[in-house]
Amino acid sequence: MSFDKSKLPSRHVSVGPERAPHRSYYYAMGMTEEEIARPFVAVASAGNDSAPCNTTLDPQADICREGVIAGGGTPRRFNTITVTDGIAMGHQGMKSSLVSREVIADSVELSVRGHCYDALVGFAGCDKSLPGMMMAMLRLNVPSIFVYGGSILPGTYKGEDVTVVDVFEAVGQHAAGNCPLQELIELEKVACPGHGACGGQFTANTMACVGEAIGLSLPNSNMSPAPYRSREEIARAAGAQVMKLLEINLRPRDICTKAAFENAARVVAATGGSTNAALHLPAMASECGIDFDLFDVAEIFKSTPYIADLKPGGKYVAKDMHEAGGVYMGMKTLLDGGFLDPNPITVTGKTLGENIEEIVWNPDQKVFYDVKTPITPTGGVVGLKGSLAPDGAIVKVAGMERLQFSGPARVFECEEDAFEAVEKRDIAEGSVIIIRYEGPKGGPGMREMLATTAALYGQGMGEKVALITDGRFSGATRGFCIGHVGPEAADCGPIALVEDGDVISIDAEAGTIDLDVDEAELTSRRDAWRPRANDYQSGALWRYSQTVGSARGGALTHPGAKSETHVFADI
Repeated sequence: MSFDKSKLPSRHVSVGPERAPHRSYYYAMGMTEEEIARPFVAVASAGNDSAPCNTTLDPQADICREGVIAGGGTPRRFNTITVTDGIAMGHQGMKSSLVSREVIADSVELSVRGHCYDALVGFAGCDKSLPGMMMAMLRLNVPSIFVYGGSILPGTYKGEDVTVVDVFEAVGQHAAGNCPLQELIELEKVACPGHGACGGQFTANTMACVGEAIGLSLPNSNMSPAPYRSREEIARAAGAQVMKLLEINLRPRDICTKAAFENAARVVAATGGSTNAALHLPAMASECGIDFDLFDVAEIFKSTPYIADLKPGGKYVAKDMHEAGGVYMGMKTLLDGGFLDPNPITVTGKTLGENIEEIVWNPDQKVFYDVKTPITPTGGVVGLKGSLAPDGAIVKVAGMERLQFSGPARVFECEEDAFEAVEKRDIAEGSVIIIRYEGPKGGPGMREMLATTAALYGQGMGEKVALITDGRFSGATRGFCIGHVGPEAADCGPIALVEDGDVISIDAEAGTIDLDVDEAELTSRRDAWRPRANDYQSGALWRYSQTVGSARGGALTHPGAKSETHVFADI
């Protein structure tokens, strides 16, 4: 391929006599005149030693260089951070998790802007790094491909497949006296047998499915587990394909249309994916200037069949999905049933429908049900709205038998207090646990509550209580757990006014969540309410709390593409 650099961003750092000082830096790194004359392709990796989700990303990114070079480009690798939720979970570190999504997007944007790269291949492995990387692609709008590092293989304990969620739930069983300490120690040593992200249909695998459904990833690339040699071929192919996208100038915003976002939301619901997708899809849409908030997502969830038997609500993990034919196998039956729009273009240069045409339905696989005979007729994730959550809330119902719940509130002002009460078995059956001031602004950082919900499940209380928060839940959470309640407590939403004993009613079938307190009483409580100070009055968490918006809109920290006067790709 030949490229006209005079029309590419990298001309600003590599073309003309006035760029001689810039070129001297490239010569210092051993680059040749020919390499400097080629397009510069950013290869962004979220690789690090923080957790197994990220440990294979740098080697994959390095293999991607080979594909870029073969396609006529010059790869330039750099790294960004991750905050790994499994390690940040259950303590103050989780306040950094959602904030890291913005830092990842911002850091990739700044590196690409500062060095004038012409295209981008992004590698991510842990929950927030996936949407963060894709947000940067949409913000910059240079030709881009997203690559997931792959999931971990399941562990084996007593002849059964296990994941890290089994360890979290075993903590609850241990607290309840049903799991000896020695068994807990044995389980923790085998639950995560190697490299890769959490294996169930938790947030990382959910957003990896989104990458393919929305068209930013190569077909059937993301479900291949991290240890598999096929990941090398995928990385190399992504590097080569991004050069083809650069040649035809096919950009992320050409791919991620409103219809593509709707397709992605369908796939989340159909696979019983993480509730966090209802936060990340609106954030990604904002980077394109597309209106797509929690209620838009929830409306799609409401009419989508649940067809994938995946953990935490089902039996299987990502490795099994890969062996069943990948997410495209599920999309095959969704398209046949009229649930997907075939027209959005993808990074293959073909439409989603054309990609799916190449897939042959495998009737022998066990992971995906045909849409004509789904697990349940509506999606695994449900949006709620009512007097407790005028700006919406979200619940994952995949695998749940009980879809209605009503009971007295038990109010906690932070997760630690709730977890302590759970550990002491100081929660009555039938209670509606409220954990508030954990929203994007009030936390700050909108923590996930997996430690608390898993402990409840481990004690056998998973569907005997409900839990409501203005924070989030892990994609691994199961049970009657409702998050993203808006407006959040820090903005004096109704959740801030709940008192112990107030009756709260939830109907996940009807999509309602209501606080049974009359308006006069709520007005009196609202008049008496005062804002709460948190302990984060400087640094990144303070800055985040000053700019972050509602969960309904994706917890955004900037106005998005609608306020742009230019896009980086056109500099």
